[in-house]
Amino acid sequence: MTGLAAISDTLAADLAGLSFSSPVAHVYNPLLYAREPHTAYLARFGSPPKGVLFVGMNPGPWGMAQTGVPFGEVAVVTEWLGINGAVGRPAGEHPKKRVDGFACRRSEVSGRRLWGLIRERFGTPERFFARFFVANYCPLLFLTADGGNITPDKLRRGEQEPLFAACDLALRRTVELLRPRVVIGVGAFAEARCHEALEGFDVEVGRIIHPSPASPAANRDWAGTALRQLAELGVDF
Repeated sequence: MTGLAAISDTLAADLAGLSFSSPVAHVYNPLLYAREPHTAYLARFGSPPKGVLFVGMNPGPWGMAQTGVPFGEVAVVTEWLGINGAVGRPAGEHPKKRVDGFACRRSEVSGRRLWGLIRERFGTPERFFARFFVANYCPLLFLTADGGNITPDKLRRGEQEPLFAACDLALRRTVELLRPRVVIGVGAFAEARCHEALEGFDVEVGRIIHPSPASPAANRDWAGTALRQLAELGVDF
């Protein structure tokens, strides 16, 4: 295994020994149970070089947690990206956040917004991935005992440090492979991690607004705001 798939496999192995305390009660790693569609995404669309790398935070429960693809709402992944594959179940699955893989009927709003804009602007995946790639900084989904989402920035500091060290290394290896001119964090957390992980790299780091419906600003005009931010970064989108 070479390229992005090898980086992904190494990251999964580096994270396997980590443990997380309350309020984290469940940890999903789609790099493992959704490895088949995840590696299909990397193999089909991750050939270097790329001019721009988008970096998300971590999987959403109805997106990458189901499909193994960053921001990977089921309909977009199957119908536009043309990716399918076997998806198992995470250990310690929460009954409110079941992994049904490509049979999942829930919609990931963040994924629908991000990939919807990409599809509108580029038409075909091939046109987009000729210059761009989308990855996630952290591949793990964290849930509370009642099924609530915990983002990586809310973890205990002592649990963040080994997690971020492994994810930083994977991001650096990804940038070394893809050689982008610009790395764009999708949201403030991803931008901050990119700045720290890529210190000393000859890349420009920027940010676009996160498409999460939890963000009032994203609900007003996410696409318009993101396009303005990309233009300010000098990205031809």
